[in-house]
Amino acid sequence: MKIYTKTGDQGITSLLGGSRVPKSDLRIDAYGTVDELNSYIGLLRDQAVNEKRTEFLKEIQDRLFTLGADLATAPGKDKVKKPDLHQEDVELLEQEMDQMQELLPPLAAFIVPGGHQSVSFCHLARTVCRRAERIAVELTSVEPVSDLVIQYLNRLSDFLFVLGRMMAHELKVDEVTWNPRNK
Repeated sequence: MKIYTKTGDQGITSLLGGSRVPKSDLRIDAYGTVDELNSYIGLLRDQAVNEKRTEFLKEIQDRLFTLGADLATAPGKDKVKKPDLHQEDVELLEQEMDQMQELLPPLAAFIVPGGHQSVSFCHLARTVCRRAERIAVELTSVEPVSDLVIQYLNRLSDFLFVLGRMMAHELKVDEVTWNPRNK
């Protein structure tokens, strides 16, 4: 099977269900940003500090493929066979956050991204996740998007924030905090 099809050479691509749309379509931007996020999660999974979280991060990547399939499905094409996202997927992120937060000191200031390369990768993933969420929310003003897709992205960005704190804790590096100027 060839990777290139030449069907997108004119700036048009297919959604699941067969509809053809411009590659600049908001739906394409939404699932493309989820794909970018998935790459950053892979980068996080490859960090030594996350060795014990490899399987959980792989589970998140699997859910992002599920979420991307949902976003890549043309509106009204409900019969397209695709994997399902479940409320339990959101709850699993919440449980993981709760477990990590039990080990972390209370948050006393805004966190500035940085302090260690691995932690910085986590903050990059978090900001891409927030962008994916914003695009998915914007898409809801044009076409239907599953509430669960937006909820998962929202919770995942929270998870990535807590994970960044946990990684700093495990790496024994100080979190960089914001000290605003007051002039």
